[in-house]
Amino acid sequence: MEDVFLLKESVLSFLDRSGALLQLAEDCKPFNDIQRNEAVYRFCIRVNPSDLIELDPRLGDCVLNDPLKATALFQSVCFLSIKTLSLIEKIHTESQVNVILKFTHLPPFPEYTLDLCEFPCGYGTMRPVAMEGLAIAMTRVSKYTQGARFICSEEDCPCSTGFHHIRVHAPGATESATVRSDFSCLLCSSHLKEDIKFRVLGVLWFCFPHNVVDELCNSMRIGRLYRVLGIPAYVHQWPNITWSVEANSVQPWEPEYTGTISSNFQALLTATASSPWRFSAIVANTFGSPVVPPGLYSTLKLGLLLSLVQGREDNPDSLHCLDLLALTTDTLILDRLMTYSLGLAGRGVRHPATGEMFASLSRDEHGAGTANIHAGSALLATGGVCMLGDLGHHRKDKMDALQSALESRTVSVIIPGKKYGEDADQQISFPVQCSFWALADSTAPSNKTTRTDSTVLGTVDMGPVPAQLAEAFGLVILCREAGGKQALLAQTVHTLRQAMQPGEPLYPSCMQFTTQDYQELLAHTQRIQTELSPGAEMMIHGYYMASRRVRSDSGHGAKVSVASIKLLISLAEAHSKLCLRSTVLEEDAVIAVLLCENSITLRHGASALVIPPDAAFPCDLCDLEALHRRDLILEQLQQSILHFIYTYAPGAASYITEE
Repeated sequence: MEDVFLLKESVLSFLDRSGALLQLAEDCKPFNDIQRNEAVYRFCIRVNPSDLIELDPRLGDCVLNDPLKATALFQSVCFLSIKTLSLIEKIHTESQVNVILKFTHLPPFPEYTLDLCEFPCGYGTMRPVAMEGLAIAMTRVSKYTQGARFICSEEDCPCSTGFHHIRVHAPGATESATVRSDFSCLLCSSHLKEDIKFRVLGVLWFCFPHNVVDELCNSMRIGRLYRVLGIPAYVHQWPNITWSVEANSVQPWEPEYTGTISSNFQALLTATASSPWRFSAIVANTFGSPVVPPGLYSTLKLGLLLSLVQGREDNPDSLHCLDLLALTTDTLILDRLMTYSLGLAGRGVRHPATGEMFASLSRDEHGAGTANIHAGSALLATGGVCMLGDLGHHRKDKMDALQSALESRTVSVIIPGKKYGEDADQQISFPVQCSFWALADSTAPSNKTTRTDSTVLGTVDMGPVPAQLAEAFGLVILCREAGGKQALLAQTVHTLRQAMQPGEPLYPSCMQFTTQDYQELLAHTQRIQTELSPGAEMMIHGYYMASRRVRSDSGHGAKVSVASIKLLISLAEAHSKLCLRSTVLEEDAVIAVLLCENSITLRHGASALVIPPDAAFPCDLCDLEALHRRDLILEQLQQSILHFIYTYAPGAASYITEE
């Protein structure tokens, strides 16, 4: 008894020092409303284990290794405080106080980290544990019993009145552990019956593998990374015994980044400082060397890198999606290149054609029997990239769903009420926060039902991809190599040399950048904060306005949507980051305009802005002279864009000086 008294003294001291006692007094005020008459009064107390250990090591040990006992100590002290200070007049017994200890953190030791390989299989006391991971499924919010009052059925028993039998929800427990019909009176062993009018309900939500209650229900979203503190508990569901973890504290989890840019790329950055375009050109030109030789598919590789740069696994809400559709005659090589690139994403998910792209439903067998919502590939790729592969392998209904998600950036799941025990159907919407990569065989039969005799200059057949779906992708890139058979020979030689000389350098040392070099570069660029320069903003705005006017007047309808301006800004920002710049220059906007104009031309034909098919890489980058020649061509294209804006953008003369 003396030890318990000393522990309670330490609890009171902690409540006083931490300010929790003042907070308790504030939390009691709403319960004094004359309209409220409750059996259970719930209080949450934030607990820092380090503070407890510093104050009283025995109390700290109790909280960390026997949280149920610690909760009982806090419950007793809180009840005495409430009665002594007259905070709630309507409270009668200690059991009416429901204290929830909220851990701020746990010691960084293996004993407090959940490891399923070494998880205890006995029935001893469960200590709180920390776990980090991805929320892969969830249920809809349902009700559960926080607390209930029971009275003895024997009228002469003292427990037939008052608040002697109060049951509250224990962490991880099922509903039947709190409320059921076979409880007996502790005094006379007679049958207990619930006083329904005093039942206190809370909200319950399962986010696998955790169950989340009350104020934490809105703290987790499917497809996000979290660090969860909770107490494991065994759940008896005859004939099985399972365990669950009820979340005690939920915090967004951001993987730590401690890397730096490799010396190879630092040297390249210094060597290319004289040009705003050369660094990104070489980075894209040599990218993917384990799959394709340098110089092949450079425009596509630049698009993949820009999409990777804009990935934000740590903060999906700030993600600027860059969706990319590649048209090719060699889907195998492009599939390998995209698969290689996917491995460099902070989070990359390859979607199988027969799998679920967005979300699926099943019945929750471990909770209240409601619907489980399982994340599909796109939701699992939140903050990263979802690779769809060849769209020719996907069913029409799947491509229709993809088009809708690309256009609205949301996906909805309808839960049938009749099937899952509810009165009405429920619709739940999820944001789609990932970039999509897809490819299609441009030589495959087209899905168009009719063909016109006249074809607009510059357009290409999208093969099995519906025109509306192609329109929903931000970038459409046609992978055509001018070398023809020479390019095919280069790819063949590259593949054979890799097979015969695995692990050996295939190209000169100046062209060798390892996969780790690219991983470090991309991780660094994703954290660069950029701002638009006046020149970049002028070019993006001017090109957008001029393109809308030109294409609207062409007789084919407006082909430049409002979403195009977001795409232009995202491309320019991504190119600036890839070049390791925090200011988006006019030269970054030039690359964005060229990529966007090429993409629009493939879908709707050429406009008054005449640019080459692969404008970002108008020549092979085989040596220093080729890099200089590319710079000159890009400077000429920059002047062409400015002239196009001056000629066609409304009011362009106010912010562009004709040269």
